[in-house]
Parts: sequence; structure tokens; C-alpha cells
Amino acid sequence: MDKAPSDAEHETQPAAPNADTSNGQDVNEHPLDALVPDPSDRPPLCGEPRFTEILEGMVADAAPRVFAVVQEYGDRVDARIAAWGMAFESHSEVVSVERGMRMSLQTPECARRGFAWGSHIHARLVWFNADAITSAEEDEAPDVAGPMPEQSFDEG
Repeated sequence: MDKAPSDAEHETQPAAPNADTSNGQDVNEHPLDALVPDPSDRPPLCGEPRFTEILEGMVADAAPRVFAVVQEYGDRVDARIAAWGMAFESHSEVVSVERGMRMSLQTPECARRGFAWGSHIHARLVWFNADAITSAEEDEAPDVAGPMPEQSFDEG
């Protein structure tokens, strides 16, 4: 029975840097490098800490606004988050929480149509508000549907 060659036998050693291959291309050169000028002869714009600060500002200025598409049952009877979206300057992207549905839309409001169900379930947009994040203690608060069983509201 023939023995299969090991992976090591198939490996090829790269040629020395700047060595030409049979097609005349540098071994270390990526095919897309032909389309992008080589920046190696240009100095950095600034130091790493300042560059990081510039990038953080760029990201903060261009960040999409985040929103949820909430399905509301009746008139504030119940609700659930059905999808999350990002509103960019030119369009919006929406992804359902249950997988399987992604939408690319002109505006966030267009997402509402895909999540309304008949006359009892309406969809609304809720923009993310970082100030509304609840703490762990608030997560333990009683359900708004009624008092917890051990509580009594009798005044006597």
C-alpha cells in the first residue's frame, strides 16, 4: 500500500525577499498591490496614541445610529424586540433577532412594514438610548403586570 505524502513534503519554501518568480512577481507581493501605491517610503502622520485618538474620533463621527424594531401587542399590552437596525447616512440595515431575515432599506421607518402582523401587532422604532440601560438592581424590580406574590397592598 502506498503511503500518502506528508504535508511537509508539499510545502514550498518562499524565495528570498524581492526574488523574482517565474512570472516576474515578487513572492511577497500581493496581487492587489498593483492597484495600491506602496506607502513604505512615507512617514507616519503622527505617533500611535495620537493616531488612535484620530481614529476614535473618526469612528464616533461616522457611527451609525442603533435602533430596535419592537413589536407591540395591542395598545401597550406587551412588546418584544423583533429586530435590531443600524441607520447610516445613506441607508439602514436591519437584522431580525430570530435569524433568517436581513433587510437593507432606504430609511429605518421602512422596517416597520416587515414586522407588523395583522391588526393586533404593530411595529415601532425605538432608538437606542445608553442612558436607559438598567442596573442589576433594577433588573430585579417587580414585573409591571402586578405585584410579586410575597407583597401585599392591604392597608389593614
